[in-house]
Amino acid sequence: MKATQLGAAGLVAALLGTFVSVTPASAAPSAADTTTAACATDPATPKRQFRAMWISSVVNIDWPSKASQTAPDRIAAQQAEYRELLDLAGRLNHNAVVVQVRPTADALWPSPYEPWSEYLTGVRGQDPGWDPLAFLVDESHKRNLEFHAWFNPYRVSMPAPGGAGADLAQLAPGHPAQQHPEWTFAYPPAGVAGSRLYYNPGIPEVREFVQTAMMDAVKRYDIDGVHFDDYFYPYPSGTYQVPDDATFAAHNRGFTDRADWRRDNINLLIQEMNGKIKAAKPWVKFGVSPFGIWRNKTADPLGSDTTGSQSYDIISADTRKWIKQEWIDYVVPQLYWYIGQYPAADYARLVPWWAETVRGTRVQLYIGQADYKSGDPAYGSFWQNPRELSDHLTLNRSYPEVQGNVHFSAVQVRANRLGATDIYAAEHYSRPALVPAMPHLPARPLLFPVVTKTTRQADGVRLTWRQPADGVGPLGTATSYAIYRFDGTTLPVRCATADAANLVGTVRATAGASQSWVDTSAEPGRRYTYQLTALDRSANESPASPPAFVLR
Repeated sequence: MKATQLGAAGLVAALLGTFVSVTPASAAPSAADTTTAACATDPATPKRQFRAMWISSVVNIDWPSKASQTAPDRIAAQQAEYRELLDLAGRLNHNAVVVQVRPTADALWPSPYEPWSEYLTGVRGQDPGWDPLAFLVDESHKRNLEFHAWFNPYRVSMPAPGGAGADLAQLAPGHPAQQHPEWTFAYPPAGVAGSRLYYNPGIPEVREFVQTAMMDAVKRYDIDGVHFDDYFYPYPSGTYQVPDDATFAAHNRGFTDRADWRRDNINLLIQEMNGKIKAAKPWVKFGVSPFGIWRNKTADPLGSDTTGSQSYDIISADTRKWIKQEWIDYVVPQLYWYIGQYPAADYARLVPWWAETVRGTRVQLYIGQADYKSGDPAYGSFWQNPRELSDHLTLNRSYPEVQGNVHFSAVQVRANRLGATDIYAAEHYSRPALVPAMPHLPARPLLFPVVTKTTRQADGVRLTWRQPADGVGPLGTATSYAIYRFDGTTLPVRCATADAANLVGTVRATAGASQSWVDTSAEPGRRYTYQLTALDRSANESPASPPAFVLR
């Protein structure tokens, strides 16, 4: 982006003019308003893009590691492991993490409703001696990463021998499923390989209970989002049927078709959960990461040009309805397929279908990426191409509805097989990015910050600023700041912040009227101009601060 050069004589006039001409925040255009069609932007450096990785706790996939359970200082080991994953997110210019905090009807926080997760200590129900969720949220926010709490609504156990299987007695002592065995079913049936326990989505008391258990975390912790994955009714296993005859008879609500009734059970979960989240904390986002195919167009003319499994039919997830009804704020379809001649599910066919599906709604579309397949021979030759994932992100640029990506999962991102992570990070995540704003969430105008001091020091340039005034409560209050840097002593032009070319960092707001940050990428001896903006809980951006100059 170009900026207007100023001679030394013009610096004072420009700075004074900026202060004099500032428009009140209630009427001023925000910095975000500069991102218009009239501004030429680089698609490789978008100003706003959701970037995250899933951090799975179930069976210790990502965090905490199973080895940490027996470490001499387990708590310190687990905290260090999480910080390392956040370091990875920072190096990749991610701006969020999606962390599994309720993997199997348990909790990674001291829940009054459900037992402690076994994945913390190796023992079901054992108190780990600390509050992991409080730590996870706090550490993420220190790095200015949004924290999306990932819940699995209905899964109660994992298969034996590692998990409890279908045996209620193997659950943590006092588990709600033991107190209400009528709330559960085993699928596949007990005695069949892979059998596990599920809460029955067709029982109204179950739906109320799981919502209450999840809302406990929403109400007590400063999370930014609630996230569901693709597990609703269980995925089919062989020819076994879900054992809900009695439930359908007792709670059919007038439905005569069981498939429609099951879908409505999940619809109610989604609709009600969204309502409860927004009633408690209107700024908390609600997102779902469904299986990547809703329906095939051979089964429904509204479906995609695919022939794979259909989540609408096999797990009773009518994801298209959730989007059209706007019961969710964002959707992350798991498009874990390659680009190419794969009629069952071609990535290049599914992205446009999902883009068209969200078009005209306020639901944001991010794409779930299969980092776990990259470089793994088990998934075929296409995944031996180190550019496959980067090509996915390039294809996404053709669809403006695609506003980000979530990568599965953290340890696979870190593995960087074939150098694939390095490639897509260099080509698509080379600059920081703000998370997409959600205009439908409540907000109040923010005033701009004012830089009070710039100091050249050994490790870079230290900026110190003040937030002139804050709102009361979570709205109208600065949650974070974006820092823009321009070469030379300049007065930035209108489009200077339309993309991330000049965005050098973001930082979480701290308590107190004054805050500072060091630009470690600043080169010794070079002149710079900085501008800052304030962002609220929904990433709405204030007008830019008056420019601050570093002359030597």
